Amino acid sequence: MIVLSVDLGHARTGLAVSDKSGFLASSLCVITEYNDDKLIDKIAEQATSVKAELLVIGLPRNMDGSEGESAIRARELAARLSERTGLPHVMQDERGTTITAHAYLSSGNIYGKKRKQKVDAVAASIILQDYLDSAKG
Repeated sequence: MIVLSVDLGHARTGLAVSDKSGFLASSLCVITEYNDDKLIDKIAEQATSVKAELLVIGLPRNMDGSEGESAIRARELAARLSERTGLPHVMQDERGTTITAHAYLSSGNIYGKKRKQKVDAVAASIILQDYLDSAKG
């Protein structure tokens, strides 16, 4: 099953996709879009392009596990995206993924503008890999 993961941001949204076996997550792209309606359309286009069968949406919980405005927005966009694509969605805790993404990029000596362009897609791949690993067992 091909799974598309979404790391929602205010300006940039990272996407990642799994292989058909659901074993490995890979960064796909970063979408820069401020308008939620246009963002949903662009994510839906990517979902169609990769033939996604499931959406995994990052849920930005606070460190204490509570949910703030960003989590509410993520849940709303996830519901709208599912409606738009006809695909089911799962919410995946994304606490710490951006920090981990920065660490991965640092270990690869990726800094500055290049990092800013990639960090959200890397975070989406971490969210997706966490989901895939948890779904296995």
